[in-house]
Amino acid sequence: MSAKSARALRWAAGAAALALIGSGLAGCSSDGRETIRFTFSKREAIEFMTKLVADYNASQDDVRVEIDTSGVDVVSASFVRGNPPDIMLANYNYEVARFVQRCALSDLSKTDAAQRVREDLQPLMEQYGACEGRTSALPYSVMAASVIYNKQIFEEQGLEVPRTWDELLAVCDALKDAGITPIYGTFKDDWTVGQGWYDYSVGGSLDVLDFFDALAKEGADVGPDSKVSFQKNFAEPMDRMLQLAENYTNDDAPSRGYGDGNLAFAKGEAAMYLQGPWAFTEIAKTDPDLDLGTFPLPMTDDPDDLAVRVNMDLAVMIPAESQHHDAARDFLEYLYEPEHIQEYNASQLGFTPTKDAPAPDDPRIAGMIEYYDDGDIYQGPSVLVPKTIPVFNYAQAMVLGADPDRILATMDADWARIAFRAPAPGSETKESAQ
Repeated sequence: MSAKSARALRWAAGAAALALIGSGLAGCSSDGRETIRFTFSKREAIEFMTKLVADYNASQDDVRVEIDTSGVDVVSASFVRGNPPDIMLANYNYEVARFVQRCALSDLSKTDAAQRVREDLQPLMEQYGACEGRTSALPYSVMAASVIYNKQIFEEQGLEVPRTWDELLAVCDALKDAGITPIYGTFKDDWTVGQGWYDYSVGGSLDVLDFFDALAKEGADVGPDSKVSFQKNFAEPMDRMLQLAENYTNDDAPSRGYGDGNLAFAKGEAAMYLQGPWAFTEIAKTDPDLDLGTFPLPMTDDPDDLAVRVNMDLAVMIPAESQHHDAARDFLEYLYEPEHIQEYNASQLGFTPTKDAPAPDDPRIAGMIEYYDDGDIYQGPSVLVPKTIPVFNYAQAMVLGADPDRILATMDADWARIAFRAPAPGSETKESAQ
């Protein structure tokens, strides 16, 4: 059997299984309650969300929620077959945003939850696309990431957290002179280069939102003569990224991966680490008492340019084709009750996207609070392109010695090709607003 045929069979089997699941969950449960299917995609939080679903089911007698953790691929298949889930809580990225772009999701603007979400987060949601006249998705968890640093090493060396590029270089030089690796590199794993080195360097250098808005307007014309391009706008950030990678990392960075980095950093083998808060749990397995903090990577000589990388880690959506809109919205409002959304984000070291939410109380991420509160945030540029552009691979190639000009020119060509083939916004939708 060919690989193509095998994939077709797996797709058909998955879709058929989903249809059976959907038919079993639709309508009423054995106790007469209206049953809705709730898909949840964040693996490390399944236990938390399963309990929250159970608490909701026990709190009232009208609706029963069934949680489905089968993943985004199965959810995509369900849309194809016209049997989507009734409510989704999913990682918000280009794959999920296809449902937004095609107007396959209902409008949530009139919900109480929507009134409580911070307005400055909506432009970040719409970077992936929008359906005109609808608020198709609401952020549920914002994950902020920046430089992790060893407070004890900084204190012992008499170093302050740098706020400008020149200060960063001075800190790195002082650490290097003291025989301490300034930044631990894990270049073997491409995603660690993409989400950390590449994203922090670009996000600390330019306005990511403005850049991608302008890039979208250029469309298929992106190239050496366009007003904005990867080659033109990312050249200096990449030069500075490579200056750090080549001069201030461990000698074996090209052969070290994420697991190696967590272990080495926990053992005090470097002062800084370009990773997100998800690394804290892994580091704590080796040294739970290590005193760590965070700060945004400075890439210019203006402290006002400091900002932290965020991603809409989870967003809530209700498919337009759901047959249980009222029940799904009731559960949505339950998810956004302060004690639930705040407890969830505290458990994941995330930031709560509602206006009235208190700041996180974990001291390890305290260094990012002022930037999040002031709106000095940007989405990682690595996640703002379709997956058909292998940004992680490109970023890794640059730190491993590939010519950045050639890589950035390739990214321009990739973007132009995809933009040329892309359908007009809304041209594929058949759904009506709910």
